[in-house]
Amino acid sequence: MKLKTPKGKNTRPTVDRVKESLFNIVQPCLYGARVLDLFAGSGALAIEALSRGAASAVLADSDRVCCGIIKDNLAHTGLTEKATVYCCKAEAALKKLGRNGEQFDIVFMDPPYTKNFVQETLQLLLDNDIIVKGGMVIAEHHRNETIADELGYLRKIRAQTYGETCISFMIHDGDNGE
Repeated sequence: MKLKTPKGKNTRPTVDRVKESLFNIVQPCLYGARVLDLFAGSGALAIEALSRGAASAVLADSDRVCCGIIKDNLAHTGLTEKATVYCCKAEAALKKLGRNGEQFDIVFMDPPYTKNFVQETLQLLLDNDIIVKGGMVIAEHHRNETIADELGYLRKIRAQTYGETCISFMIHDGDNGE
């Protein structure tokens, strides 16, 4: 289904071949999963996850135009009832979700490139205890941005590069005192 996308250069939608590869890798983990999509843009990653069997999704983006597009895309795909949209910065969304005790099986994050948001956001995920044990974080970033192999209880298990884009897969390995 064709989704609306924000106009301009402030948003960088995930390229179709990258998205297809990503979902081929995570497909076995999607059924019944709770998904969090940070820096959601058009909401395409969460919508794809829902269409492939995820139970619910929370989408966060700080841009009001993007939030409107996300809501339109959820309505267009008939997935509004399975999703919650937070129109705020990722940090604010994570703090609120953490205070509410919410946790997720899969976290997608696609922050603006080369602004150090990947490391900051990973730390916020840890600080707010957002990921279930055994859960996965999938971070899209510029290939020149490095992500530590381990950060707290997150361990990088795979990284795929597609041109300028790199997708890093991290799991909650449970080694945080549990």
